[in-house]
Amino acid sequence: MGPAGPILVTGTISVLDELNDDPSISRKSVVTTAYLNRIATAVPANDVHAAFVAFARSLLRDPRANRVFQRMAGRSQIEHRWSSLTPAYDAPDGAIDQEGFYAYGRFPSTAARMTRYEKAAPDLAALAVERLNLGPEASRITHLIVVSCTGVSAPGLDFDLVARFGLKTSVERTVVAFMGCYAAINGLKLARHIVRSEPDARVLLVCLELCTLHLKETQDLEQILTFSVFGDGCAAALVSSEATGLALESFHAALAPGTADQISWKIRDHGFDMVLSGAAPGEIGRTLRGGLVDVLAGRRSEDVDLWAVHPGGRSVLDAVETALELPSEALAASRNVLRANGNMSSATILFVLQEMMRDAEPGLTGCAMAFGPGLVAETMMFRTADG
Repeated sequence: MGPAGPILVTGTISVLDELNDDPSISRKSVVTTAYLNRIATAVPANDVHAAFVAFARSLLRDPRANRVFQRMAGRSQIEHRWSSLTPAYDAPDGAIDQEGFYAYGRFPSTAARMTRYEKAAPDLAALAVERLNLGPEASRITHLIVVSCTGVSAPGLDFDLVARFGLKTSVERTVVAFMGCYAAINGLKLARHIVRSEPDARVLLVCLELCTLHLKETQDLEQILTFSVFGDGCAAALVSSEATGLALESFHAALAPGTADQISWKIRDHGFDMVLSGAAPGEIGRTLRGGLVDVLAGRRSEDVDLWAVHPGGRSVLDAVETALELPSEALAASRNVLRANGNMSSATILFVLQEMMRDAEPGLTGCAMAFGPGLVAETMMFRTADG
C-alpha cells in the first residue's frame, strides 16, 4: 500500500507500473467491457395459436365478451405461437390437446403442470444451447445463469445443462426465477457484473419459458385475452469480454409506483395466475416518457439507432412507439418476433436482440427494454461491436 491508499485494478490492463513511477497520477480502475457475443433460440414443434384462440373463444359464454375477444385476438398481430403440447382440433372428451392436458371441467393442478415442465423444459433448453455451437468452448464456461418464471424444480435445468454439455462441475450456477418478462435483462445485468469483475469469465445465459402450461378455465375476459398472447420458447446466449456482438453499456430500472396490480404473476392451486391489465400499456408509455433521460443514460431518443423492445403484445409496442415518438420501422424486429412467436416471457427480448444482431452495422447505439411485475421497465443500453 502506497501513500494514496489501496489500489483497485479490474480488467485485463494493469496501471500499477505507471502509478508506481509517478505517485502524482490518480489511481484508476480499468474496467472490462462485457459483450453479448451471440444468441441462439428454439421453440417447440407445435404451432398452437389457432387452436388456443379457438379454445379461448369457446370458454366465453357471454356473447358480448366473445365478440370483444374475437376482435382483440384478430388485432393481436400474432400469427404463430408454439407449445410443448400438441393441439387436437377434434380431440375427444372436451380436450384441446392430444394428451388431454387441458379438458373442459378438469384443468391440471399446479403439480401436474410442474411435472409437465420438468419433462419438456430440458430438451428445449438443450436445443437452444446446441444451436449456440459451443463445441470445445463448453469446457471454458465459468458461469451458468438459468432464467425461468413458468416452472421450477431442484435439481433443475442448470444441473441438466451441466451434464448434457460437459460443463465443468465447478461451474458457478445462478437461477433467476419468477421475475417475469423482464428477467432476461436482469440475467444480462448479472452476466455483465460477472465479466467486469472476472475478465476471463465466460457466462452461459439460458432463458426458458413454457407459458402455455398455465392456461386457466375462466370467464374473465382480460385473463383469456392474456392467454391468447403467450407462447413457449428458449434463448441461450454467451457473454464474455471478447469484443464481438453487443457491448453491454448500462442498465436502468424504471418502476412505476402504485401499479403493482397491473402486471402480476402468482402461484396458485391450479397453476400460475397471470394478470396483464389493459391499463398496463398506457402506464408503460407514461413511465418511459417520464424517465427517458435516465433510461438512455443522457442521450436523446434520436441518438439511438436500434430499439429492442419486448413485444408484450401489440398494444405494448404501440404504446412504446407513441411515448418515445419512434418511427414505425424502429420496432420492426420486435413486431416480427411477436408475429412469429407471441410473447415468450423472459426469452422474448433475446429473440429480438438475435434478429437485430444478424444485420446490424458496427458502432450503432441501441436500447433494449422489457416490462413486467411491479410494474417495472428494465432497460439496457448497448453498442454493436466495432468489428
